[in-house]
Amino acid sequence: METFKAHLDKFITINDEEFVSILSFFQVLKVKKKENLMLEGNICQFKYFVLEGCLRKFFINEKGVEQTTEFAIENWWMTDTFAFEKQMKSSFNIQSVENSSLLAIDFPSQELLLQKHPVMERYFRMVYQTAYAAAEKRIRFIYEMTKEEYYIHFSTLYPWFIQRIPQYLIASFLGFTPEYLSEIRAKLRS
Repeated sequence: METFKAHLDKFITINDEEFVSILSFFQVLKVKKKENLMLEGNICQFKYFVLEGCLRKFFINEKGVEQTTEFAIENWWMTDTFAFEKQMKSSFNIQSVENSSLLAIDFPSQELLLQKHPVMERYFRMVYQTAYAAAEKRIRFIYEMTKEEYYIHFSTLYPWFIQRIPQYLIASFLGFTPEYLSEIRAKLRS
């Protein structure tokens, strides 16, 4: 749990006693690779913090192809934010990419956490601001860059993803087919 405490410490100041209390609002989950945590059409019940491992959020498009929209690795959060906050059906799936260790909090527990520890409001606001800014940048990159430039940018910014995440999932995230990603990678090697 030191990783979660260190993450909180980047945004807020809490003592050890407060941390123990904050932690009591979460469940610890161990999930296996390819385990589904949320399915499209179900109420989004949890928000996940990755202690160890990797998650992905995706939907299945009109052609029946999985489209990955987001990854979460250590110290990152994942949920369908809108569906979680509104306690409504999700239009996404969340699945583990690797065996993972997570902290999970449901909506009622989050509300109690925020009442008991108002400093967590600040924490979540800062996390959401960072995530929103990253999403804005990603949208701009999609519009401004060629597919090859986008891959180069992504692989430069996140080299560990290229090593860690299966190429078909990287392709799905970047909006490519696996074959097209293979072509780009072959072109860059030559």
